[in-house]
Amino acid sequence: MAYTVILPAAGSGKRMGAEHNKLFIELKNIPVLIHTLRVFERDPQCAHIVLAVKKDEQSYIEQLLLQYSIQKVAAITEGGAERQHSVYAGLKASPSKEVVLVHDAARPFIHQDVIHRLVQAAEKFGAAVAAVRAKDTMKKVQNGIIQETVERESLWIIQTPQAFQYNILEKAERMAELESFLGTDEAMLVERQGEKVHIVESTYDNVKVTTQEDLLFGEVILNKRKQEEQ
Repeated sequence: MAYTVILPAAGSGKRMGAEHNKLFIELKNIPVLIHTLRVFERDPQCAHIVLAVKKDEQSYIEQLLLQYSIQKVAAITEGGAERQHSVYAGLKASPSKEVVLVHDAARPFIHQDVIHRLVQAAEKFGAAVAAVRAKDTMKKVQNGIIQETVERESLWIIQTPQAFQYNILEKAERMAELESFLGTDEAMLVERQGEKVHIVESTYDNVKVTTQEDLLFGEVILNKRKQEEQ
């Protein structure tokens, strides 16, 4: 089934220690943003890409799209002060009213298989998110003191993409705006509306590039994938 993906790309490089948007930092001489865009550009099921960007970065991003022949970007809209606002702006600009994915533009290592399983789950159930099982022992802490050891079997680390039927996400975003509610991710907004959000198991290399260490890890992932293709 065809889908549209929204990429909120109006972030900064503060945690990266960069003076500009971290998405412009290069991995193997290619901007992180382009690595992510290529995943969807090459996926035959992806019909449209919508970008939410900073106004003063739009022209540069448009240059990158031309330079790297990214052709599926159907709309570029101005991002908001918070990620949630950027996603809602992207949703309003979406040319499709069917299955919509929201994906961190700084996660360039998502597997196509995971994307397709998310789309299938959203089509069937209405809402689904990529996630991996927690591997470490988890503790609940208050004021620097461990209160309890949390049962790990039911804990999942949530990633993106997060996939939704358009009307479900649109209602969740609209209600959050009306109620001045700011969530940590789209799934949280959908949960508030009483919808069940399903888990699709992802991979541990679907990391978000936010620190210098992530860049090093990213190079390892790219090298590994190149060797697997040979």
